[in-house]
Amino acid sequence: MSESGLTVLDGTHLRSFNPSLPELNGSVSGAQLLEIADSKASTSLFGLSLPQNLKASALSRVIAGPGDHADVTFRQTELDKDKASKFLSDYISAIADELKDDPLVVSILDGNTLKMFLEDEDDYAMLAENLFTDMDIEDKGKICKNELRNALVHMGVEMGIPPFSEFPLLNDILKKHGAEGEEELGQAQFAELLQPILQETADALSENHVVIIHNVKVVNGSKLRKLLADEKQFDNVVERVLQETKSGKDGLQKTTELIRSFFEKHGKDFGLPPSESNDAVILLYDAVFSEVENEESVVKADNEFREYMKDVLKKFAEQLEDNPIYCDLDD
Repeated sequence: MSESGLTVLDGTHLRSFNPSLPELNGSVSGAQLLEIADSKASTSLFGLSLPQNLKASALSRVIAGPGDHADVTFRQTELDKDKASKFLSDYISAIADELKDDPLVVSILDGNTLKMFLEDEDDYAMLAENLFTDMDIEDKGKICKNELRNALVHMGVEMGIPPFSEFPLLNDILKKHGAEGEEELGQAQFAELLQPILQETADALSENHVVIIHNVKVVNGSKLRKLLADEKQFDNVVERVLQETKSGKDGLQKTTELIRSFFEKHGKDFGLPPSESNDAVILLYDAVFSEVENEESVVKADNEFREYMKDVLKKFAEQLEDNPIYCDLDD
């Protein structure tokens, strides 16, 4: 997969993964077992360093009782081979379940995009020219050698360059090729110096991939499905909607319009994407409410309204399961 593309980690990779314990001499502590489990999960997920909140949530699914106390107790517990093996399998499954509910969106930087630029002379010439122009802020036709670092930052993840914080080897590569100091370079000299830097970076990434987690939320209906399965939580939502729709000023306003207005304001609380996110969200609302509008009858009793609400939320969940929506959390 090229770096410019995004990969969604939704637990699928882990579900086909059959983890096995290394050879153990006797028992193993919970702390040691977690290190083994996290390492195996990371390896299966392209070397991703698992986020702490993901690991904590997965662990709370497996051990008895939530909270720090249960965590500490487990880490101090000694487990024999059979119990350790079961925990390993359960924990990996729990991570997969967490990812199914709340997928991670990542870029896997393996050097392929850089190699594509380098293999085509015209593509590379255009890349180098555009970078030089962007770095030549004063339009002098010259830039300093130390601007090579900014050029790599400017290329960024989309073009296959990891952040320096995630891949400090970039500093060594720049130093090795003399990309430091105030000596000025013309465009041709810049392109000539940049080429081996990108080549060595691509080679290094092909040996050690870097996985970058994007600040993107995948709304796939999982939270809605949990809400629908929890009668008490669902009834609370119905009550909120009833209160708001009954207080509507326009008594002639249709039920669908009132419900749509409510979810456009508060849907994020229940697992819907923010209504202002992107065009896909508008299309989602249009698809759901055009469908329920065709089915609408006059809803008078609260129990009828409850079933009507369930139908609306089920349709949202079905639409999002088939076509998840990606919300950029940086916006």
